Amino acid sequence: MRFRDFLAAGESLQLEALTGELGLDGLVPDADIASPGLVLAGYHGRFIPDRLHVLGETEVTYLASLTPDARTTSLEQLFQYDLPAIFITKGLEPPEPLLDLARARQVPVLRTRLKTADFYRGIKPMLEEAFAPTATLHGSLADIYGVGLLFVGRSGIGKSECVLDLVERGHRLVADDVVKVTKRGKDVLLGQGHEMAAHHMEIRGVGLVDIPALFGVRSVRQQKRIEVVVQLEDWENAQNIDRTGLQRDTQMILDVPIPKVVVHLNPGKNITVVSEVVAMMHLLRYSGVDVAAAFNERLLKKMREKRGVREYLRDDFE
Repeated sequence: MRFRDFLAAGESLQLEALTGELGLDGLVPDADIASPGLVLAGYHGRFIPDRLHVLGETEVTYLASLTPDARTTSLEQLFQYDLPAIFITKGLEPPEPLLDLARARQVPVLRTRLKTADFYRGIKPMLEEAFAPTATLHGSLADIYGVGLLFVGRSGIGKSECVLDLVERGHRLVADDVVKVTKRGKDVLLGQGHEMAAHHMEIRGVGLVDIPALFGVRSVRQQKRIEVVVQLEDWENAQNIDRTGLQRDTQMILDVPIPKVVVHLNPGKNITVVSEVVAMMHLLRYSGVDVAAAFNERLLKKMREKRGVREYLRDDFE
């Protein structure tokens, strides 16, 4: 991401470059943005120069209150660091000699008409998106009842065919074959397709299929949070299959644990319905209903009750 990209944001940031083309092609080094704060008053402890720095009304008013010599000294202390860029909010005039020092140090200065808080709200999502960890996975992503299911497995096992059947049943395709994953915050993974794929699917024996052209625009969506991984396996490789749902597997994607369900395929198995059930079970657990745990607790309770009766009869000698 370059500083010029901020200008391209248009009305969302309302920026203008006060130093012209100076430094606009430079790369944004960090996703953090903050006020220089006490550095202007002479305190340099804990100052991080690599951040993007914002001068709001408080900072500009403070600089304006200084004598010309003191203001020059304060700004020189700030510009002794290698600053990436400086933003001035609320359309305020830059205090002298800020622009001269910026040009001498090759630091771009940009001004916005937005209030400081509004500017932060506008620029932070852009920075988070630009610096978010990303990964590319081989699989198919679909939106099933509002749940993002990522289908993975060996090539040719039937991931695309499964998602195609789900689309035909009214669910939505997000990405096929190549899934671009972006981490947002601490535990949110967003998946989307490659821009060149444009919601096409490759079906072996048929070729490329244009999903929105066949099923309508409601059959696709641009991105979806990945909530469950459905791993398709050959039945011949089935080992230690969990038949109760008490065993919970996860798969780490970008250091985020995602619930994983392993489905073994055999002839005649309706993987489409199974996928819908996986999505609905996830919704149930999200709402606080754990079917497997509740069933297991009922069994244990019944076993405890029967054990109590047996112990009573064993100790009854009348």
